[in-house]
Amino acid sequence: MANPAGLWYDNRKIMKKILKIGLPKGSLQESTLKLFKKAGYYITVSSRSYYPGFDDPEIEAMLIRAQEMARYVENGILDCGLTGRDWIMEQGADVHEVAELNYAKEGLRPVRWVVAVPVDSPIRRLKDLEGKRIATELVGFTKRYLKSKGIKAEVDFSWGATEIKPPYLADAIVELTETGTSLRANNLRVIETILESSTRFIANKKSWRNKWKRQKIENIVLLLKGALAAEEKVGLKMNVPKGSLKRVISLLPAMHSPTISTLSDEGWFDIDVVIDARLVRDLIPRLKRAQASGIVEYQLNKVIP
Repeated sequence: MANPAGLWYDNRKIMKKILKIGLPKGSLQESTLKLFKKAGYYITVSSRSYYPGFDDPEIEAMLIRAQEMARYVENGILDCGLTGRDWIMEQGADVHEVAELNYAKEGLRPVRWVVAVPVDSPIRRLKDLEGKRIATELVGFTKRYLKSKGIKAEVDFSWGATEIKPPYLADAIVELTETGTSLRANNLRVIETILESSTRFIANKKSWRNKWKRQKIENIVLLLKGALAAEEKVGLKMNVPKGSLKRVISLLPAMHSPTISTLSDEGWFDIDVVIDARLVRDLIPRLKRAQASGIVEYQLNKVIP
């Protein structure tokens, strides 16, 4: 008899539910594992294995390059996985996008696919690519993009080290950039951004219709999004005398109203608040001048709205 969706048999013929998840191997691997750890999942990765171990017995994982992830999820080999919007579009994969997770290799921002040329190239705008040779890993999308602009050019697949291709092996490149550092280091300048991409949590459409798998996926995504939100937030605790309470509260750009508790010392209050981490550097001196004391900044693991 066929197994119900989401159920596998082990050697003892005991039914157990399994969610098969793909984790991106390569540039996103380290940041993804770090995010899962902050979300509460302990993952072990062997240097010789493509099968990481989860501390959740209902999850089985594979390390797959982000470029290939969408088609394995679409085909049902994996129930779900993490990959970039760029690779979903490159493959034209028919998958369910569960959530956008705004993180990349080096930060919490989208990445860009840009057209770049040598700094001394006569190519100044996209139309100047007519009849030129372009090297990229994002071949399919680049061809479609140029066609939509009415530009005919030769687009070659690049196996790596794309930045060194111009000017001898290509007139221009379409390359992924997060900070632009590598492009500048190779004396390249950007003439146009053709695609912005962020990490997406995707699911196989049949798996998404399975009640147990969908609930499992939604739980994972909830925790991952909470861990991401916490990356840009910190907690602040402080003691404030009654006479300074209104002034201190007016300085706090809280997510919601701050938590205010009375202390055992009469006329003193404890304030606890969650704020954007980027504001703390300028805020703490102002709080101190407003008579706040015992100020403690602490890191957060998850922020769930």
